Amino acid sequence: MDPARQRIKPIIRLLRKSYPEARTALEFRNPLQILVATILAAQSTDKLVNTVTPALFARYPTAEAFARADQAALEKEIHSTGFFRNKARNIIGAARRIVEAYGGVVPDTMEELVSLPGVARKTANIVLSAGYHKAEGIAVDTHVLRLSGRLGLSRESDPVKVERGLMALVPRADWLDFNFLLVDHGRAVCQARKPDCPGCVLRRLCPSAAEFFPGPERP
Repeated sequence: MDPARQRIKPIIRLLRKSYPEARTALEFRNPLQILVATILAAQSTDKLVNTVTPALFARYPTAEAFARADQAALEKEIHSTGFFRNKARNIIGAARRIVEAYGGVVPDTMEELVSLPGVARKTANIVLSAGYHKAEGIAVDTHVLRLSGRLGLSRESDPVKVERGLMALVPRADWLDFNFLLVDHGRAVCQARKPDCPGCVLRRLCPSAAEFFPGPERP
């Protein structure tokens, strides 16, 4: 059996024990809000996005409102999240398509979501899992990409290929939470620059632990 396939269930079990309330850190109340928040979170932080969205969602409570937004005004409102021109264009474009094609309701399938401007599989997966509690894939962001490599779950660097491999490896019942579990662990322990391998619950299951910390393990 593939070593990764042997380790995946223990990995998930330990992560669930460590992060029993794993979920997106983005604050939202409906699928439209998580869609917009996820677009804004690209190349930004969830914490920063959460400071911008309360006023934004109050001003634009529906897809119709976002579809009618003035792009220059929206750019100013989301400026602090970075890449504000592209993000504003994509939010307005997505909202217009939602209004025109889906009656103002954010669609709940992968095929329909990726047809929206600015929405690729990662964003669609977050909307489906967080907004609709549906698992059609596994969102691969920077944390998932990094931890999948370190844990020996994927040798790929392309997010689409990483997702495809994880979908074949991770039990479907765990798809819904897998991104959130890895994100929480990536933020708390397995950080990009200085992973805390001695203090990691996955250290005995991780092929990278000895590479980062070849010395004695912490008890």
